[in-house]
Amino acid sequence: MSQHLTAIYDTRVSEGLLRADPAQREVLHRFESLRETLEARPKSGLLARFFQEKPQSGQHSRGFYVWGGVGRGKSMIMDLFFAHTAINGKRRVHFHAFMQEIQSALHEARKTGTDDALKPVAEAISKDLRLLCFDEMQITDITDAMIVGRLFEALFKAGVSIVTTSNRPPKDLYKDGLNRQLFVPFITLLEQELEVIEMQSPTDYRQDRLSGETTYFTPITAATRQSLDKIWHDLTHGQEEPLDLEIKGRHVVIPHYWAGMARADFWELCGKPLGAGDYLALTGAVKLLMLENVPRLGIDNFNEAKRFVTLIDALYEAGIRVILSADDVPEHLYAEGTGSFEFERTASRLREMQSADWGQ
Repeated sequence: MSQHLTAIYDTRVSEGLLRADPAQREVLHRFESLRETLEARPKSGLLARFFQEKPQSGQHSRGFYVWGGVGRGKSMIMDLFFAHTAINGKRRVHFHAFMQEIQSALHEARKTGTDDALKPVAEAISKDLRLLCFDEMQITDITDAMIVGRLFEALFKAGVSIVTTSNRPPKDLYKDGLNRQLFVPFITLLEQELEVIEMQSPTDYRQDRLSGETTYFTPITAATRQSLDKIWHDLTHGQEEPLDLEIKGRHVVIPHYWAGMARADFWELCGKPLGAGDYLALTGAVKLLMLENVPRLGIDNFNEAKRFVTLIDALYEAGIRVILSADDVPEHLYAEGTGSFEFERTASRLREMQSADWGQ
């Protein structure tokens, strides 16, 4: 018999990998029943179809919707559950990336002339899939809002169990969005099919791990890079994957990403022809950005400097936590030349974003 999820959690606490948190442990205890159900469920045949029947009213057997503040351990709990659920046909994906995948698949399906492009897309995704774990569910796009309800309905009908994390409760998804009344039935569907759990931990562990840490490194040295590597490893526990943002048919790839945290080089984000829309898409997908190797700015890299200003503005307005390495302190990054006066605001924002309570 496999080890209980709470026992695995307790072992990690005893090894110093995690800090004991009753709220996290309670959520894992509830996840255990879903894991047992999934591992006991037949993979195919008549019994499988029996297990996929819709639960009785008031019962939640499709999965969980776990929400709460940033850094409460939602993604960590989901990842522990996902890693230790011994079944085939499971998948973990960032919600933003998943919706981009759906949009691309719909585009291809429409080329076939089908009257209902979503039907073959949903069938293809749910084929042989038993568990789907989403990180960071949020709906900010009208196109996503219009298709997500039918998509989830199809997944539930196919017997797929869903676990998702979010920073907000279902009732606040797509809040104040265009034609939101058309989205409300999806909220009802979520609340009917998934058990909604608020992660009530009082501690922001992501913020706590950065407490007392330097978040602006200058000058750039080998020691600086080692410090950034250590912080990144502590934040992600050594796990990462690329984040592919599709914006109006283009792809912006962030090479290092995990659980709402991204790491990129200055030239990857500011050395390419990106604009405000790209940076806004980035802020919609991450809660923390580690940006490395910001050079001194001026006439020789004027376009890159303008993009950097736009990027910092987007991060600032969204309240994104930033860890940054640069050739100089903020006030001296753009010392002279056209644009240096305007950069004073950016320097001020960079200083403010280093405060311990920034992004809370």
